[in-house]
Formats: sequence, C-alpha cells, structure tokens
Amino acid sequence: AMEDVSAKFVSQKISRTRWRPLPAAALQPPDIFATGSWDNEDNRISIWSAGDLGNAGLNGEYHGEPHLLCDIQHNGDVMDMQFLDQERIVVASSTGTVTIFRHHQNNQTLSADHRWEKAHYHVDQDTSCGGAACTGVVCNNPEIVTVGEDGRINLFRADQKDAVRTIDNADSSTLHAVTFLRTTEILTVNSIGQLKIWDLRQQKNEPSQIFSLAGDRVPLHCVDRHPNQQHIVATGGQDGMLSIWDIRQGTMPVSLLNAHEAEMWEVHFHPSDPDHLFTCSEDGSLWHWDTSTNVSEKPSFLHQGGRSTAYLSHSTINQSVVSAWLSSDPTKDRMEITNLIPNQTLSVNSLDVLGPCLVYGTDAEAIYVNRQLFA
Repeated sequence: AMEDVSAKFVSQKISRTRWRPLPAAALQPPDIFATGSWDNEDNRISIWSAGDLGNAGLNGEYHGEPHLLCDIQHNGDVMDMQFLDQERIVVASSTGTVTIFRHHQNNQTLSADHRWEKAHYHVDQDTSCGGAACTGVVCNNPEIVTVGEDGRINLFRADQKDAVRTIDNADSSTLHAVTFLRTTEILTVNSIGQLKIWDLRQQKNEPSQIFSLAGDRVPLHCVDRHPNQQHIVATGGQDGMLSIWDIRQGTMPVSLLNAHEAEMWEVHFHPSDPDHLFTCSEDGSLWHWDTSTNVSEKPSFLHQGGRSTAYLSHSTINQSVVSAWLSSDPTKDRMEITNLIPNQTLSVNSLDVLGPCLVYGTDAEAIYVNRQLFA
C-alpha cells in the first residue's frame, strides 16, 4: 500500500506529527497537520497542507506531496505537541519551556501566543541551566497538563499566566507521557514501568492508583486511552512491547504483546474506530493493529471472569473492541498486524491518525502522509 503514501523530505529530524482537529461538523478528511523537529541546530514548528486533492487521478487516487504553509523557530527539541483547538498548538521543549503557538490562517503565519518558561526544571527556576525536559503534554481546552524529566506535573489554563496547579514531586523518576482519563483525571507513565492515575480534584499530591509492569521495570514511553472505553489503556516502552491495561482490575497489564524490536515511541487508538491501533518505533517500523476482523465468528470474551459487562448496547460501543483488546491473548485469531513501512531503517518518532489519514515523521528527515488507510 506504499503507493498511497506521499513523502516530503524536510532536512530536519521530525519528532512529532499531529493532525489539526477537524471542526465538529466537518465531512472532509483532515488536510492540515503540524510537525516539530529535534536534534537540529535550528528546530522548527511547521504547519503543512497534506496536498492538493484537486490532483486526484481518474480513479480518485491522490497525487501530490505535503506543502509547507508556515513555520517558526523553536528553542530546544520538540518533545511533544498537541493542538489545543483549530488555531493553537501547545509545544513541550527539551529546555523545560511550554509554548502555545497560534496559526494565523488568514496570512499563514505562526506566532508564539504564550510561554511558560521552565515549567519543568531540575534545581530551581532561576538557575540558567536548570531546565528539565518537558516530555509530554495533553490538552482539554482550556486545560493543559504537562509532565517532565523532573517528575513534576503541571496543570495550566490557556488563559492564565501561572500554573493552576503543580504537583512538584509527583514522581521520583522521569515522567514520559500523560493523557486524560476523564476531564478530572490523568494517567502518567514513567521510566520505571509504572502507570499512575491522578485525580486533579484531590488536593493531595499522591496518585489515586498505581499500576506496574511486573519484573523488569521497563521504562514506558507512551500511553493512549481507548476513546470510548476509558478503562482500556495502551502503553509502549523501551522493550517495544505493547501493553493493554484494564484499569478497573488488577495492577498489571491484561496483555503484553510482542511488537517492535526497539523502543516504542507512540501508541494511538484510532479516535473514531478504536478496533484499530497504531504504534511506531526506533526500529523504523509503524504497525497497524486491527482487531476488527471476522468478529462474528469469534467467541465473545465478555463473560470472562464473571463480569457482567455484557449489557453494553451495540449503538454506543463496538462489542469487538471489548472482547479483542481485553482478551487474554488478543493476537490469537483475532488480530491482523501490518507493518505499514516495511523497509524503513531509521526511527519513526511520531504518528497521528484521523479519519482515513495517517501522518508520521522520522529521523530520516521526512514526513509521510497516507490518505487511504482503510483502502
């Protein structure tokens, strides 16, 4: 399916790729995405158009490559980034600073809207070299949560100058990633294989729950929550394994799936079709995990363990997801796994998926767009 992919060589290593969210009523596929770079003398935040749909050939296949709309210099490596809304992007820097950039669509420029200098820091905020990398950011407009190498969690609001809340010693190890579980709860993953839940309504600076990988304390690098079922969480880490967790039960993953041969950098459930999950790795691969196949012929795992979760109506939830992701061995007859980039050699650092479109970025100084994921 490589012919569906358009590539753009950008002469900088790409650390993050993100689709701009579509307006609620939008019917068209996504077109605008943002990238951030790392390990370059001059790092940049760039806004791209995925290409000219007017170029579609006779069979509707798509031609053209992404083109740059605008970009802006960024201090430090881009460690993470998330769109806050249609115009604004929140960017986490290796310097510890968190910046909101605004994309002005009328004249295609980017500007820095707001900056929290050294939101993450090692010694104190005043020393010149004290910045600690901000490793992860997640947004639920107007709220922004950041985590860092300093084990600190910050809660910001886009309209407020100072942090709304800071949990200073949230973790004694590096926090690598964060996501919202629900509007008042977040999940963090750290460098000793732990997943922690934090209730932001509580004033105490302790997690409400701690989960951990058994044994080796393998660092976890990434986390994503199932879009419809908030108790299902996927994580990936240094050993390339994909872990699926059910945070309602136990403190260990429900399943551990052999995946990549090196660090897994990102994991994303498809936001509207979470039977599909995507992971990318230092080993140069990007995997599409599909649990949607032949579900009707397969036994339901809903009654496993005597849990009465069978009363979920089909209208609100896709039953195959309940069974497949939480079965003790999802790969057994229930999952197709495809490496979408068979011959890549350098690290695939980031991916994002929206509608039928996938965007990913690599250390080979290229960005790739696949507009026909499910073709």
